[in-house]
Amino acid sequence: MAAAKEKTVDQPAEALMEKDSVVVRFAGDSGDGMQTVGELFADASALLGDAIVTFPDFPSEIRAPSGSLPGVSGFQVHFGCRSVMTPGDKADAMVVMNPAALKVNLSALEPKGLLIVNTGGFTAANLKKALYETNPLDDPALDDEFQVIRLDINALTDEALKDLPLKPALRARCKNFFALGMTYWVYSRPLDMTLEWIETKWRANLPLMADANSIALKAGYIVGENKDVNIPQYTVHKRVLEDGIYRKITGNEATALGLIAAAENSWRDLVLGSYPITPATPILETLSKHRNFNVKTVQAEDEIAAIGVAIGASFAGALGVTTTSGPGLCLKSEALGLAVITELPLIVVNVQRAGPSTGLPTKTEQADLLQAFYGRNGESPVAIVAADSPSDCFDCAIEAARIAIKFRMPVVMLTDTYLANGSEPWKVPNVTDIPDISVEPIKHGETYVPYERDPQTLARRLAIPGRPGFEHRIGGLEKTEAGAVSYDADNHDRMCRLRAEKVKRIADFIPPATIEGAPEGKVLVIGWGSTRGAITMAVQRLQAEGCSVSYIHLRHLNPLPKNIGDVMRDFEHVVVPEINLGQLSKILRAEYLVDVKSINKVRGRMFLIADLVEGIREYL
Repeated sequence: MAAAKEKTVDQPAEALMEKDSVVVRFAGDSGDGMQTVGELFADASALLGDAIVTFPDFPSEIRAPSGSLPGVSGFQVHFGCRSVMTPGDKADAMVVMNPAALKVNLSALEPKGLLIVNTGGFTAANLKKALYETNPLDDPALDDEFQVIRLDINALTDEALKDLPLKPALRARCKNFFALGMTYWVYSRPLDMTLEWIETKWRANLPLMADANSIALKAGYIVGENKDVNIPQYTVHKRVLEDGIYRKITGNEATALGLIAAAENSWRDLVLGSYPITPATPILETLSKHRNFNVKTVQAEDEIAAIGVAIGASFAGALGVTTTSGPGLCLKSEALGLAVITELPLIVVNVQRAGPSTGLPTKTEQADLLQAFYGRNGESPVAIVAADSPSDCFDCAIEAARIAIKFRMPVVMLTDTYLANGSEPWKVPNVTDIPDISVEPIKHGETYVPYERDPQTLARRLAIPGRPGFEHRIGGLEKTEAGAVSYDADNHDRMCRLRAEKVKRIADFIPPATIEGAPEGKVLVIGWGSTRGAITMAVQRLQAEGCSVSYIHLRHLNPLPKNIGDVMRDFEHVVVPEINLGQLSKILRAEYLVDVKSINKVRGRMFLIADLVEGIREYL
């Protein structure tokens, strides 16, 4: 962590073109290190105090054929002095390392945007793999549409490193740092933090690679300074930040830290049962490093065992958590039903990805809302919450734990690939500002009735097993209030209704839906999860034009805020944009009998702001 501070590059201010915000995209082969340099560019921008949002875009294959279209890896950074809520619709500048990267990403570059092309990657073999019949760099139309900088980055990197005793293949691997150095010059980013990172990563074990990457970074920066090449240079206006300690954080990291905070502030150990699955695995990896906070992690043999570990931990008095993605949630469904009927606090973090089945495992989709609502046998409702930004995953994890502990029930926390892998600056909260979510335990000597309920929440009382006087039966068979197995039809009907009513009563303990805009009018837009940034920007753009558009973003999806039905009826049209085929739309129609319209996308990517503006405008 580091306090936000301002650094400058030694360039005369009058020589720089000024920008409020910029979108930069790096694209190349999956072995070209685009994710690494994209992260480092974002880190350098965050250190300057810029607002940032990142979008890693990597292939589904572990190692697709070199130079192929399926093997293209990209990383987009949106940074600036004003509010940045999305990775940006299109890039202002793009670095492409080979023909496949150009073909896949060129449509994502703004007209007249800066296009830096590694001509050394445009070999006959690579052109063929990218399905180009002729070299696109020879087309004059490319220069008419974009600011094209053609450089043989392969050769320039090799020349910069010629005095180092490195094999050609290892020298070639440094070209990503050469390209990074050029972009640092273009956007007046400092080199020092990246040079420190290189030293930390390679100096101890691979000192030659530390030297090589440092030289390549500086050489790329110097090429930017070379007036013969005529590369433009910009500066981004300084952002004013509140005092505090900031760090760049991904959604998966924020989820892990939020779970730790929830466990600490509920006075429970944290036990994670997890099976590795893209894109949720980093939560397991992060939590495994924090045993000092009484965190216990178990990498189970499969998804079913993983949730079994978490349920057992909850029964024993810990905060039980399991993490997964859509296919894993399918496998956990029976055990999740066990947590419903036993009424144990449990958190299931579902980092959604594009399905069905394996689908597009590295691409984003709000795929699993209906599965979270209904994907179990019998009457088995659970609470559902959704995070809306990478840093919001921290607060959402705490809220999921609060509900699970207070109401003694499973809670599904929905994030997705975009949130999990994307990053943004996060102001680290004071520990004293994190709410206490503990519940008062049963005291020794009290009479214990397992399904005796709190009259307000309907939460049953929990007792840690092994303590005298609190012996009871638990399991998947229906129970009476006293905890005895029961096959009585009336008892089963009563218990099912109580469990459903308990979920509904959560609405008494959550805030009402907040409207951004007028409380009535032409169009109400309702969003959930990671669509918040794009919808907010689209609605603000339309409101600036004087359009009658208001917006509600939902964190609590089951139950929904108590006022949502009345609010929807005060508008002529209700529009729900979702990265699926209309899952929340179906729920709102069924629950409130309102003619909800849908704006849908299932392309593995987030909404573009411009697309949402046009989609909403249809109802104006």
